[in-house]
Amino acid sequence: MAEGDKQVPNIQIPVEMLSSDGRFGCGPSKIRKEAIEALGEVSSTYMGTSHRQPTVKNMVGRVRDGLSQMFGAPEGYEVVLGNGGTTAFWEIATCCLVESHSQHLVFGEFSSKFASSVSAAPFLSDPQVIKSDPGTRPVAVSDPSVDLYGLTHNETSTGVAAPIARPEGSSGLVAVDATSAAGGIRVDLGETDIYYFAPQKCLASDGGLWLAFMSPAAIERGVRLSKSASDGRWVPEFLNLSVAIDNSRLNQTYNTPALATIMLLANQVEWINSNGGLEWSASRCDTSAANLYGWADKSEFATPFVADPADRSPVVGTIDFDDSVDAAVVAKVLRANGIVDTEPYRKLGRNQLRIAMFPAVEPSDVEALTGCIDYVVSKL
Repeated sequence: MAEGDKQVPNIQIPVEMLSSDGRFGCGPSKIRKEAIEALGEVSSTYMGTSHRQPTVKNMVGRVRDGLSQMFGAPEGYEVVLGNGGTTAFWEIATCCLVESHSQHLVFGEFSSKFASSVSAAPFLSDPQVIKSDPGTRPVAVSDPSVDLYGLTHNETSTGVAAPIARPEGSSGLVAVDATSAAGGIRVDLGETDIYYFAPQKCLASDGGLWLAFMSPAAIERGVRLSKSASDGRWVPEFLNLSVAIDNSRLNQTYNTPALATIMLLANQVEWINSNGGLEWSASRCDTSAANLYGWADKSEFATPFVADPADRSPVVGTIDFDDSVDAAVVAKVLRANGIVDTEPYRKLGRNQLRIAMFPAVEPSDVEALTGCIDYVVSKL
């Protein structure tokens, strides 16, 4: 077998050892077969119809209602959505949620993005950045000068999960990037003001959409700053949070969304709710994580990258290999056998595999994957 210019060892994993589904990527993630089939059933009645009409608006309503049910949204919190994914929301938050001074916890590639956006904004002061090495997590520090705390629930690049709580004694808004956590890790939304995410990970849809639970305080600030030019900020309509809030209340987006994304998202949310909600899906991810980390703890060549078990993500597992095993070769052999997207995050540069354990992934498939890894290593 060959991949590009590099030879891949010709190792055939016995069929009976393979997982039932070979998708273990951290985004876009595995989408359940049943969701794809449900999309096909509405191909002539939903796809290709106007997003300003009831057919699509009702689907958006299903998403918003289903998410509120799943997370037990506190009184007054609203589900707001728009196009562009989490990357767009970082810019929206920079324009419309940071009053003047923010604090950011940085412990990997993605948790640094919001801080970078704020740093580039000419109408804001330089943010406070509290950073820790990859594989660990920093802790927020209450500061009366901070009007927004930028936290990350799950650092997708490193497989570190952080508990979410308001900094004690703080009056600032708490904004949490939950892109790879939402739907797979427990959270108390009352500890947040903005809990934002995209649907291409735990929520088993496609990218290009952002969603956010917003508290009344966050909505008030977002509307006010969206309309204010007193501090020299200019907010383009696409990044205008007030516009997104107004449209969301009508179960629509400012500009045309990807209808398939919304349908797949609605299907996944309703699947989770029908099985027991967030507690059920988080428990399912816990089982997958126990399978992965339990195997790594016993392995002669693999160890969890995140040293503290309390910080290990239940939805994104990073497993280091010792120098005797080339993880890149293992990933290539797995891919040649139909087990895909186990490669590590490219910028981390470690000899490791990164495994998604989102709710759509069967815990038994994670267990099967570990057996396949052992088999490949034994044949190298």
